[in-house]
Amino acid sequence: MQAVATLAGVPGAASTGSAAGALEAPQAKRKLGIPPVAGGSSTIGPGLSTINVLMRRVQRLATLSCAIACMAGVPEARGKPNIVIIMADDMGFSDIGCYGGEIRTPNVDRLAENGLRFTQFYNAARCCPTRASLLTGLYAHQTGIGHMTSENELLRFDLGYPGYRGYLNRSCVTIAEALKPAGYKTLMSGKWHVGTFEGMWPVDRGFDDFYGLIRGASNFFRPAPRKLLVRNRERVIPGEDYYTTDAFTEHSIQFVREAERNDDQPFFLYLSYTAPHWPLHAWPEDVQKYRGKYMIGWDRVREARLQRMRLMGIIDDGWKMTVRDAVAWETLTRGKKDEMDLRMAIYAAQVDRMDQNIGKLLEALEDFGELDDTLVFFLSDNGGCAEGGMLGRGPLEILTTKEGYSQSYGQAWANASNTPFRTYKHWVHEGGIASPLVVHWPAGVSAKGELRHEPTHLIDLMATALDVGQAEYPTEFAGNRIAPLEGVSMVPAFAGMPLDREALYWEHEGNRAVRLGKWKLVAENRGPWELYDMDADRTETEDVMASHPETGRRMIEMYTDWAKERNVLPGRPSRKPGYEPEPLPYPETAEYDAPVTSP
Repeated sequence: MQAVATLAGVPGAASTGSAAGALEAPQAKRKLGIPPVAGGSSTIGPGLSTINVLMRRVQRLATLSCAIACMAGVPEARGKPNIVIIMADDMGFSDIGCYGGEIRTPNVDRLAENGLRFTQFYNAARCCPTRASLLTGLYAHQTGIGHMTSENELLRFDLGYPGYRGYLNRSCVTIAEALKPAGYKTLMSGKWHVGTFEGMWPVDRGFDDFYGLIRGASNFFRPAPRKLLVRNRERVIPGEDYYTTDAFTEHSIQFVREAERNDDQPFFLYLSYTAPHWPLHAWPEDVQKYRGKYMIGWDRVREARLQRMRLMGIIDDGWKMTVRDAVAWETLTRGKKDEMDLRMAIYAAQVDRMDQNIGKLLEALEDFGELDDTLVFFLSDNGGCAEGGMLGRGPLEILTTKEGYSQSYGQAWANASNTPFRTYKHWVHEGGIASPLVVHWPAGVSAKGELRHEPTHLIDLMATALDVGQAEYPTEFAGNRIAPLEGVSMVPAFAGMPLDREALYWEHEGNRAVRLGKWKLVAENRGPWELYDMDADRTETEDVMASHPETGRRMIEMYTDWAKERNVLPGRPSRKPGYEPEPLPYPETAEYDAPVTSP
């Protein structure tokens, strides 16, 4: 696979013609003669061979000079860039235009065209663990969120074990807490979802300003009061034309504008959207752009995306498409096909609206004169979501209304969102953990429109922010001993250099994995271990455990050691015998009418 590729084949924002023509892959040819990036074409990180290990030790010295070179474009007056992390919610690997999708995302595509796309960036498979790892640079179990966050008085996810308390513990620091001593203004807008009760909110964990939802998913048009929509600690009542994606962006821009008044202070902004997580809610004008375009069915959507991804160099030509994990489109009635087209059109509209809002934020940064000196990351918290069954959840009659809380697009479309990979959110095969990652920083990264194939992970975002922000990671904070940072800075990878790391690890609900160079060890809950050569087969179609037993055994031992050291329990643990969590009062809520939602 090439180490560098351009954005050839990204679908335009104004595609026209038939439904099939709008979604199927263009017949463009891949551009030839693209030179390799500095540092060679190796793209997969540390391998098992002695040569690779030795080479990486030598390259450690080169890494420092590389990092300095990357920082050379930062203006002397400040010396520290702004940092913006934008995260989508439950969005698949291939949904956006610059990763092969047909959904119109010209603003994220613009970031990619003038920056970098990472093809092997990983999340933690689900909402809460991902947010815990992103914020802290640790594996989720180290932060107390080995499963999920407790969202009501039952404290369901406080199991009494250190790795399973259901909230962000005090053995970690957030990016905001680490950057503030380095002079950063710390801002957040969107979905928090790592601590529900008083003392666990963003303003308690280093953020100067916060607007958004303390809890998880909500009605987009009118979040229920118990979802805790707040500005810092003040409860917010949504207005008549409220829509979460729009509101999160508006407050992000407001926060940045206020930060601009103190121009010598850089800012860190974490913008955590709830789109396109269920419920299926979108503005009618956005839905109309896609209505009818998905009548071609999920098979043709998958094939068109795969062709575009291969043209872009994101997916190797030799990797097979995974077997369709859906009913055959042809078996559906005309009425059911129309309903499934509508469900996917609403989902696409949610992504489209998010991109429109990202465009507004980028425009504001340009107007403030800050865009070039802002390191922007765009990613997704997990793969496409199959929750709701094969054909989705929620009655047809509410899909085009502002009602409801849980309506979804279903497994069949999630399978298309995760093209060409296996499985979904919750699982740790590639479909659950592979995320697009777009990086844009004109003042620090000279490359434009290039790919980076180095395996990277959420835990690396903290290390990268500290690196470019010239901040220290503490060993103690507010009287608490802090777990050592797990991630590594991605700055060398910006310039095409490998990262010095042995392996990456995952566990969620008993699903578990290890990534060691080109090898990936993975298993579903209670299932046997599988081994894949990710150079030859990133879509995980050929299990090679039988032909590489020593590699498999070594990686199983590595996983066992890692799990023991980081508070990971096997499977889906129950509450510790004899343990009852101390009751916590539910935070005060605002009083207003809202659609029926979860407790």
